[in-house]
Amino acid sequence: MMPKFHDARDRFFDLRYGLFIHWGLYAIPAWHEQVLWRGNVTRKQYEQLMHEFNPVKFDPEAWLDLAEEAGMQYICFTTKHHDGFCMWDSAHTAYKVTNTPYGADILAKLAEACNRRGFPLSLYYSLPDWHHPNYPNSGRHHEMFGPRPGDEPDLLRYYDYVEKQIRELLTNYGPIYQLFWDVNVAEHYDPKLNELARSLQPGLLINDRGPDKGDYSTPERHVPDGFAFRTPTEACQSLGRESWGYREDEDYYSDKYLMQSIDKIMAMGGNYLLNAGPKADGTIDEQNAATLRRIGKWYRTVKEAFVGAEPASFMGGYDEIPRIGSPEGGVTVREHVLLTRKGNTIYVHAYRDLQSDTIVLRPLARKPKRAVLLNTGQELETSVDQLPWFWRERPYLRIRDIPVNELTGEVPVVRLEFGEDAVE
Repeated sequence: MMPKFHDARDRFFDLRYGLFIHWGLYAIPAWHEQVLWRGNVTRKQYEQLMHEFNPVKFDPEAWLDLAEEAGMQYICFTTKHHDGFCMWDSAHTAYKVTNTPYGADILAKLAEACNRRGFPLSLYYSLPDWHHPNYPNSGRHHEMFGPRPGDEPDLLRYYDYVEKQIRELLTNYGPIYQLFWDVNVAEHYDPKLNELARSLQPGLLINDRGPDKGDYSTPERHVPDGFAFRTPTEACQSLGRESWGYREDEDYYSDKYLMQSIDKIMAMGGNYLLNAGPKADGTIDEQNAATLRRIGKWYRTVKEAFVGAEPASFMGGYDEIPRIGSPEGGVTVREHVLLTRKGNTIYVHAYRDLQSDTIVLRPLARKPKRAVLLNTGQELETSVDQLPWFWRERPYLRIRDIPVNELTGEVPVVRLEFGEDAVE
């Protein structure tokens, strides 16, 4: 069982699925949120984008409508990415959204909408800063390749700036659910920053990428297969393979790939933060919005297998098949599925493509009272049979006649309803 916090932070285990938003000046060139580091542009050129930023179509209500349609329960917003540009009216820098043609505090508008709707708001904050004169850009990963004339690298002075901004963010924008630090490149550790954050927002959850140990881990993009996370985990992934910010010529993941990723992470007990990058005008591209809606349609049919459920793959989440003709013996994995459980109900997650229309749950050997494919509501046949592959063993539970050829675009999830003897 996943260890709990036993305080207000335990809401983490109820808020399983969120919308990540990467948005800033980088939406204008629409290439990558790290165009300064990865692309062919100078800091001086990039900083002039501030005079072009005018997202007249930004509507936080539209973002939240889409998040809810996608089945999401909270939103995490990039207040300051590595470029150092602030998406709120910070008193400690002129490099901010209120000094653009748009002129308004983006974060204030989003926070107001979240507060009005009771939609939890999380704040992303980058520790590297490619603009601030005190940040020691030393050419390490996610840093500029050295200070420029006029810079005064001084890590302690920079972290004084960070402290002032964190105080602003956690004081002026209502209740905040999470603080998402990013990339502690300078390896500056100071527990007082997290202590300050908690004092300003009691019950705040803080991730593990900051200046001190956090409450939960944040694996990114591709997470290895496993049965269950041992500690609180929130995995993050983007709709696009190349970028987190909006990219005009993006290579998008398939809907099914993202469903498989979501299903795997959640069946292992983790939470999932799926990212979309709004365009420069403040709207979310319709292709991205359509993907979120399609994923949401699937998620709503299967969410009971995640919410309030615990990882249970130890009960029989995969088949091991003897290698025929192998003199040294050994096994090979056939169907790798994951299980979750609520009391006497077990859910089977086929997060990998099924090879056949049957799932064998070895070593389970008890027939459920009922098996239902959550995707469609269809009742499935089950049996406990001796199988040719396992002829030297005992009979195992089979879930039969799964409509694999009709469910090619989504992840099948099956509910198995057992009697009171499921624990036995």
